[in-house]
Amino acid sequence: MRPRLRQLRHRLTALVPPFVLLSLGLYAVWPWLRLPGGAPPPRTLIVYGFSITGPAMNDGIFPAFQAHWLAQTGERVEFVGSFAGSGTITNQIIMGVPADLALLALELDAQRLVDAGILPGSTWRDLPHDGVLNRSPFVIAVRPGNPLGIGDFADLARPGVGVVHPDPLTSGAANWSILAEYGAAGRRQPAVPGAGRAQLAGIWGNVVAQAASARAARTQFDNGFGDALITYEQDLWADSHAGTWAGTIVYPPSTILSEHTLVVLDRNIVPDERDLVDAFVAFLWSDAAQRRFADYGFRSVDPALNADRFPPIADPFTVADLGGWSVAHPQIIEAIWKDQVLPELNR
Repeated sequence: MRPRLRQLRHRLTALVPPFVLLSLGLYAVWPWLRLPGGAPPPRTLIVYGFSITGPAMNDGIFPAFQAHWLAQTGERVEFVGSFAGSGTITNQIIMGVPADLALLALELDAQRLVDAGILPGSTWRDLPHDGVLNRSPFVIAVRPGNPLGIGDFADLARPGVGVVHPDPLTSGAANWSILAEYGAAGRRQPAVPGAGRAQLAGIWGNVVAQAASARAARTQFDNGFGDALITYEQDLWADSHAGTWAGTIVYPPSTILSEHTLVVLDRNIVPDERDLVDAFVAFLWSDAAQRRFADYGFRSVDPALNADRFPPIADPFTVADLGGWSVAHPQIIEAIWKDQVLPELNR
């Protein structure tokens, strides 16, 4: 019997490695296996977005669409989301990440995708509202009770005020901020030559910290840097209403309304996923999704959804009032802020 036992043990031992490998393989593909009579495997959408959209998309929009799609088709959808500074995610898309959609902080980054050959043209303008999904005015965060009495962008240029600012090299918020700072002075003081430039120089002379994104700049401010932070209303509004942020929001009388652009990256979308992508895009402008965005502090493209949620802005303006990005970027951000203001500060 002993030789037979040894022979049987040898055969069982020889079978273990293939069995283990088979088990590991089944474990790896189990979520995608469709058993007879079982539910179909989930379909996947990859969505990139600028930093402050993360909570709204992950906790609001994605679950709402998952429920909507399941009710409509019986199919499950899973999302892969990535959120960082708008310039950062634009660079990642240019480098080849397989995103299906991207929500960018500004149309300027969408144009960069055109220039890089990722998009064939201004395809976002074929979407509702020319691709603008939601908006947010630029405001000033200050310490609880506003101890320095800040009420406008001009106050950020006063001596002794420390300003936290996102970095224009990576952050869409920083570009919006520069236009807000410049445009507010120029629009309120049209008869004063160089008013916008002077306000930019005064504010940037007080910048004590910069960060790669609006959310990172907010973290710096919350950690004690500076006296004031220029940022999206959304990044403060939601936390303020939830009681998780104790600072004060200052609404400048004149400020810019940022407009956030959705791009569909057709080159990354396989034919079998086209119906899902198109359905999700349509959902984003639906009343249900726009209400979700408003719940998270973004102003809807439907003004009726904003009336009872957000305070009015006395003198709002948009990038179109500054000539559009094709004018505002080269003439204000490049020619004035970068080529004039920064060199003066670095002397």
